Amino acid sequence: MAMSDHRALVLDEVRKYHQEREQREPRRAFVPGVTEIWPSGAVLDEDDRVSLVEAALEMRIAAGRSSRKFESAFARKLGLRKAHLTNSGSSANLLAVAALTSPQLEDRRLRPGDEVITVAAGFPTTVNPILQNGLVPVFVDVDLGTYNTTAERVAAAIGPRTRAIAVAHALGNPFPATELAELAEQHELFLIEDNCDAVGSRYDGRLTGTFGDLTTVSFYPAHHITMGEGGCVLTSNLALARIVESLRDWGRDCWCEPGESNKCLKRFDYQMGTLPAGYDHKYIFSHVGYNLKATDLQAALGLTQLAKLDDFGAARRRNWRRLREGLDGVPHLLLPEATERSDPSWFGFVITVAPGAPFGRAELVDFLESRRIGTRLLFAGNLTRHPAYIGLPHRVSGDLTNSDLITERTFWVGVYPGLTEEMLDYVAASIREFVATRGARGGARGGARARAQSAPGDQTATGHQAATA
Repeated sequence: MAMSDHRALVLDEVRKYHQEREQREPRRAFVPGVTEIWPSGAVLDEDDRVSLVEAALEMRIAAGRSSRKFESAFARKLGLRKAHLTNSGSSANLLAVAALTSPQLEDRRLRPGDEVITVAAGFPTTVNPILQNGLVPVFVDVDLGTYNTTAERVAAAIGPRTRAIAVAHALGNPFPATELAELAEQHELFLIEDNCDAVGSRYDGRLTGTFGDLTTVSFYPAHHITMGEGGCVLTSNLALARIVESLRDWGRDCWCEPGESNKCLKRFDYQMGTLPAGYDHKYIFSHVGYNLKATDLQAALGLTQLAKLDDFGAARRRNWRRLREGLDGVPHLLLPEATERSDPSWFGFVITVAPGAPFGRAELVDFLESRRIGTRLLFAGNLTRHPAYIGLPHRVSGDLTNSDLITERTFWVGVYPGLTEEMLDYVAASIREFVATRGARGGARGGARARAQSAPGDQTATGHQAATA
């Protein structure tokens, strides 16, 4: 029997195995208060299992054919020219910021002490690369309801040393991407678009991830599609793409894939730095880089997941709407709102306990967790209040009133495609029951939009400075 026939037989057996397993272990009936309702998770099917086994059969243990195929397909999906897979979304953010410090950018390169505007209420790995590259984060506040910052706040934060903006779309809800892109162009700033939570979201009719000079994505199981671990940096700027590739691949100058020897036909014709003429180009390094590549096993899973991205996005939108309708009118809660002119592919359903409510976030979260309903906080809340950042250089523009309120009062529950209507209705009913029992004294109407109060002036700090809520 030919090897290809053996391979086909094995993959056919894998499909049978998956189908038999599904028959033996069908999805158990939902039992309220017993069945755990996760806030996020991967949704994997027969095609995903077969794709992983197929890659394993071919022993593609490093980046190779599947990785290149995924990079090409994902770039096309977003309408961008280049995509480079990484081992995580956090690594993607690191590469995006590090690329802006490359000497190859000459006068445009970011240098130690230059400033990058970002939000205080976000995930640490959007901000950490700024500090790790000797740059200074400038923190701005966000609006409640959308949990994104505004172009006005970013414009007010621009100073003489500001060189870039790095912002994430909050829980899949787009920030005002058109306005921030225009602001960046006007002030000759780079824009890094952290799209890790928002693949498939749209703003002004355009996919998020298409507005920035560089875009980052995560493929951790919580995200819109998964590779288990993994991430990606995308751009249509070929110079930046080449820098990202070099930094990801040890900092080497050569662009040959591993296993290729002389794609440019000039492998021994280069003279760079103070190296001798003809030094092997595969071992010439033009950046102080990393090894942040993904593997073909990850990429193989990514390819089958990518085919389901639109369906996953539709499920997230549908689940979010069901929760929003189920909680409309509940007092004492600020419910989420889509940014104007946006169509979010939601990552989660975020709730803020209104100031003056007769209960706190901790009480509501404890109640939900006791019912096996998983909750998460809005990531770090106000990052400047965490021990890791106290004493590190940063600047605060305006105040962080809403970021502090988020730290004290905000959490989110899941909308990922693995949740059923029955689960979502139980989440909404549980929240309603809690508020009716603990919050009968009335208060803010659910869904009311809280407007941030901006204070003039900046705070420049090397330690903790944040406005109190």
